[in-house]
This record gives sequence, structure tokens and C-alpha cells, in this order.
Amino acid sequence: MRKKLLIIVASIWVVAAASSAAAQRTGVCECGAHPPGPPKDRVVAPYAGEPDDLSPYGKFASPYDLNYTHPNRYFGAARDVPDPKNVTEVRIGFFGPIEHNPEQVFGLRMLHGAQLAIEEANTSGGYGGKPFKLMLHNDYDNWQAKTVYGEERPTDPTIWGSASNEVVKMVYDDQDWAIFGSISSESTHIALRMALRTEIPIVNSASTDPTIPETYIPWYFIDLQDDRVQCLTLARRVFTELGMKRVAILRVNNRYGRFGVGKLRDASRRLGHPIVIEQKYMPGDTDFTKQLNVIRSSRADAIVLWADEEQTAGILKQMKALGMKQRVFGAYRTLGPELLEQAGDAAEGFEAVFPYDPTRNNPKWIDFNKRFEARFHEKPEQFASLAYDAMNALLDSICKAGLNRARIHDAMANIEQYDGVTGHMVFDPNQKNVAPMYLGTVHNRAITYRVARMDKAQPSPAALAVPSAPQVP
Repeated sequence: MRKKLLIIVASIWVVAAASSAAAQRTGVCECGAHPPGPPKDRVVAPYAGEPDDLSPYGKFASPYDLNYTHPNRYFGAARDVPDPKNVTEVRIGFFGPIEHNPEQVFGLRMLHGAQLAIEEANTSGGYGGKPFKLMLHNDYDNWQAKTVYGEERPTDPTIWGSASNEVVKMVYDDQDWAIFGSISSESTHIALRMALRTEIPIVNSASTDPTIPETYIPWYFIDLQDDRVQCLTLARRVFTELGMKRVAILRVNNRYGRFGVGKLRDASRRLGHPIVIEQKYMPGDTDFTKQLNVIRSSRADAIVLWADEEQTAGILKQMKALGMKQRVFGAYRTLGPELLEQAGDAAEGFEAVFPYDPTRNNPKWIDFNKRFEARFHEKPEQFASLAYDAMNALLDSICKAGLNRARIHDAMANIEQYDGVTGHMVFDPNQKNVAPMYLGTVHNRAITYRVARMDKAQPSPAALAVPSAPQVP
């Protein structure tokens, strides 16, 4: 009797959990009954919310980024492709570093966020009773792809070949309706060029390279603020609010680091305080004393890090050991629980930009955390949480548009505002999130967050030329 009672209780819990997950969906699947039209023409200026004093300028030409204040419209014929018959599952390609890659821990977290969204969508009925299915494809690292594709020289750019091969498989072998990923900007760039040829939407939640949407290829959607927004937010904090004059950069020597700090260098010059020195370290390095000693000799009064949490913790601890007192700031990948655990007291006073406030008391956010932790036995961080939101935006778009890649693109491109578990998002005509970021500050081994805008006078969200919307719980 006791055993039967436990089985009944367990069954009730499963049904309740499934109902809770289904309630997270923004609506019932329309199965393409009311497909949206092409995105309407709208203007969002200035581009990415850039303030005047941080915007590029020229004596004889307008700033190039004025080209991105209008929608990049698709005028092809793919909308007229008829819906397929006898579809038993709706496939979505997942492209990320889930094995044989130094960033696979991030790739797996991104995968878990996407998986949870897929599982909950299927619990609430999928696509008209047909399940969504993730088709997994690994994004190989330069050094690892040679073992898979037979390359003998580890310095060959094998990542480009492997990325294009995986995209071809997703488009033609899997017959996916959209592609989700990747973290690497190199892989995302090549995938986007393949999307231009094959006409398939690419949804991203982790690559911050600002040049990806600026390729003017209309098939891209991302819910993470890019390096442009991150750098200008940091510049406003460091140079304007705190009055720092001699700032150094310490970054990882890969594409993420190289492209990440470019807009910060530009902003520092426009504000009259060019970066005094830039030091680099190789991925996998653990000793940063050489770079730190060079920075100390430059008499910098602040350091900006473009790194991950583990490297940031190592840098902060070695700075403390060297007696360095400079204030330290970082990009969004520097901040999180791993930093607190590994750096300890050395992280005191560290500040970094972040895409949302993970400490807010919001029922939608709290419930997501509980479901994610129950499913994967860890708390969701930025890679998982943003992937969950981006995947839900994609699934909702598929339900609205039906099984037609161009109409799915239209549905994504028509998203001007979106309320996910991470908060309220604002999308510009390039289909990228340009909502204000948060600034996280470490104090007493805890992180507090506040909104940190790029503007001098801290204007209202109306400065982004899109009406604000209330937070949906």
C-alpha cells in the first residue's frame, strides 16, 4: 500500500512539473495558421544605442553604422516553398562546442538551456503534436579538428572546414528548419555565410562578435548584447563615471579577445584617454605575472579584462600577490560563481558588465532556476539561461510561421521586444538585443547588480527608439 501511494504521489508530481513547464510557453502552437509577413520598415537610431560622444565620426563621410538603423530585408522566393507533407518531427540543428574543445563546458551549458526549452515545448504539445528534436553537431577546436578530419598540421585553419561541413549536414542531411549556435565567432561567421546560400535561420545566444550581424546577412538572430554594447557600457563606467585616465587591457589572444576589445579602444580615444597598453595571454595560460608586471610599469590606474571566470580569478589572485592596487573591470564572461569560488577575497571590488540580473526576485526567473537545477543538477548561468530564452523565441516563431524557413525568419525579424526568463529584451532591425546591460560588483564574496547604461545622463529606455514594456512575470 505504501509503495502504491508513493507511485501515485510521484505521478502527481510529474504531472504538476509538466504543467508548470507547459505554462512557461508564451502560447499554444499555431502551426503556421497565421504566418507573419516580412518585417516592417522601422528606424532604431542611434545604432545599438550609441551616445554621440562614443559614436564613430568622420569629416567627409557619415558613420558606417548608419547603414544598420533600418531592417535588412529578405526579398527571396523561399516564402513560396510549400509546407512539407508527412513530417513526423521538427528538427533544429544545434551547433556548439560539446566535445573535443576547450570551451565544451560552455557548449554543454548552452546545450542544456536549449534542451530544456525543447523538452518543455514538447510537453505542451510540440508542433501540432509533432515533437521538436535537436540534431547535435559539434563545433571542433582548431587543434582538435585535425584528429577528426585528418589534418596533420595543428596550425591549419581546420575550424573553417569543419564548421562548413557541419552546417551542410544540418541543412541537407538533417533537413533542419533552423540552426542554433555557436559560441565561436569564427564558426558563426562561416555558418552565416552558409545560411545566405541555403536560406536557413541561425539563432545565437553566446557569440558577442559585433561584426557578425554587420555582414548584412538577414538570417541571424541573437539575444545577447554584443561586444559593442559591452565595451561602450564599460567605457562610460570607467572613463566618465570614475574618471579613470590611464587604462590597460589584458585579454586572451584569440578572436574573442581581439574583436572584443576593439570598441573599447575606440571609445577610449573618443573620450580623450587612449588605452595606455594592451597585453595578451594564450588560451590555457595560468601564469600572468609577466603581463601584469608590464601593466604595472605603465602606471595604469585601471585594467579591463577580456577573459573567462577561471582566468579572471587567476589574474586577480596574482595581482594581489604582486601588491597591485588597480581597479579591475571585465566583460560578461568574467563574472559568476566560479569567479567568487576561485578568487576569494582577491575579487573584492571587481566590476563587470552582465546581460541580466541573476539575483532579481522574479517568479519567472526563480521558477526557471528550479526547473533547470532539477533537470541538470546545477544552477543555470549565462550560457544556459540565454540559450533557453533564444530557443523559446525560435520555437514560438516556428509555431507562428509554420514549416517554412523564410517565414520563420520573418517571425524572428518581427520580434521587437521579448520577455524571457532573463528579463526584458529590445531588438534592433539587425535582430540583436540592444537592451541596457547590468553592472555586477563583487563585495564580501557576493555580486550585486544594477542597470548600467551607456549614456551620460542615464536616459529612459525611450532613447533606444523602441517603446518600453513592463516585465512579464
